[in-house]
Amino acid sequence: MARRSAFDLEASVDQILSRSPAVGLAVGIVENGRLQDFHGHGFADIESGTPITEDTVLRIASITKTFTAIAVMQLREQGLVDLDAPANDYLRAYQLVPAQPWFRPATVRHLLTHTAGLPELYRFRGLFSPDFGESFIAGQPLPSLAKFYGGSLVVHAEPGTRFVYNNHGPSTLGQLVEDVSGEPLHQYFRENIFEPLGMLESNLLRSERVRSRLATGYEIRSRGVELVAERDMVTAGAASIYSTPRDMARYVAALLGGGAVEDGSILKPETLAEMFRPQYQPDPRIPGMGLGFFRKDLSGHLAVGHQGTHPGFHSQILVVPDDGIGVMAFTNGARQADFWLPAEVTRLVRELIGATDDFDAGAYPPRPEIWNDLCGWYRLSAQPTDVRLRGMLGVGAEVILRGGRLMLRFLTPIPELYRGFPLEPADRDDPYLYRIDLSDSGLEPMKVVFGTDPEGLTTDLYIDLMPLRLSKQPAASNPRRWVLGGLGVLVASSAAVGLDRRRR
Repeated sequence: MARRSAFDLEASVDQILSRSPAVGLAVGIVENGRLQDFHGHGFADIESGTPITEDTVLRIASITKTFTAIAVMQLREQGLVDLDAPANDYLRAYQLVPAQPWFRPATVRHLLTHTAGLPELYRFRGLFSPDFGESFIAGQPLPSLAKFYGGSLVVHAEPGTRFVYNNHGPSTLGQLVEDVSGEPLHQYFRENIFEPLGMLESNLLRSERVRSRLATGYEIRSRGVELVAERDMVTAGAASIYSTPRDMARYVAALLGGGAVEDGSILKPETLAEMFRPQYQPDPRIPGMGLGFFRKDLSGHLAVGHQGTHPGFHSQILVVPDDGIGVMAFTNGARQADFWLPAEVTRLVRELIGATDDFDAGAYPPRPEIWNDLCGWYRLSAQPTDVRLRGMLGVGAEVILRGGRLMLRFLTPIPELYRGFPLEPADRDDPYLYRIDLSDSGLEPMKVVFGTDPEGLTTDLYIDLMPLRLSKQPAASNPRRWVLGGLGVLVASSAAVGLDRRRR
């Protein structure tokens, strides 16, 4: 590609760091079956001065979920698993138990798309524990999932009716792989994914080999750079792989190569293509979720990938199969990297494939004749145990008119989200398709879509942040007063904290 030959990765990483400092940052570009370009910045460990390199061991956190999904699809290729069969048909260690007797069974496909009705927070007391109660001090023996879940995992919502990102579905898929294959998950990964791809420095366990080159995790906070205590996740199939940039480049190459690299294969090309196709898509205008992979539309180019977030470590992979380009990035110490790292990787991918975001906010005329119907409040169809989602989006969203403009604000005590964002028309022929410009925050734009009933009345709001659906509710039930009360408490608390700090 003409643009690719002139690309300067080191300069791009410098620009990223000028916006968002990091203790250590590793960025790689994968093309033509190999790691084409790599740049490591900073330290794997500050005290020893060890630099970040291609062979630094890092925690890839939730990117682990894609490996677990591939393991399930391998069993499917062998005829051992049916994606549309109840997951309980394959689970031996514990069972998924519906909260209501009329719930349909949660299938393997539901687990692969975060639509099985499982909560984000397993127990409420986990809200006050590190990693919501899913982690233990490093080196401490981990309980089995059967013991951790007490023999059963409750399905809180009707499977197939809502998307809620969580660790319990992927960890259950990991248990399914163990129960069907008869092997521990770490052994299955090593024999069926790591070794075929030549990922010889990767492991699901904190082995001695991993530990000897493992980067130290840090967080950049208001008081400076702070060390993060090492912890191990009991939900291993969701978040526990240790790997290096060199090994992960092989994995990304396999995703671009139809499931194979030069030395080995992990999936048939048609199976991997199926994983990249939309499997949960609440509205056809939203890219939706594949099997284990999130989908993105980059100006007409399909990209698939996944993010990883663990205290002290953040990661992102994004591949564009039709363009043959993949970008991966890892950091072991930053501030709010779960927000900026995916956006920076997407920006790099756009530049590499020439898919610049040239959206003109004034390109399409507004359609005020439908504004009255669009305005109102939309409830987030999630359970109280979905704490991350609730913490970010509150109880839902409200579409309002302000200064002659259509606005979307989230009903949350977070001031920046409650103030709202202008909704810009994004299609000349579709008056129900909008987007929110988040460039001032350094983030990718967010697509917002309204759904209607057969009479043409607005019923739903879909957000491309994740494949989320919010349903329109009667005006009388709008919880804005509660939100405003919470906002007042938050502002008062912030002022009190600021006064206390000044007194010190």
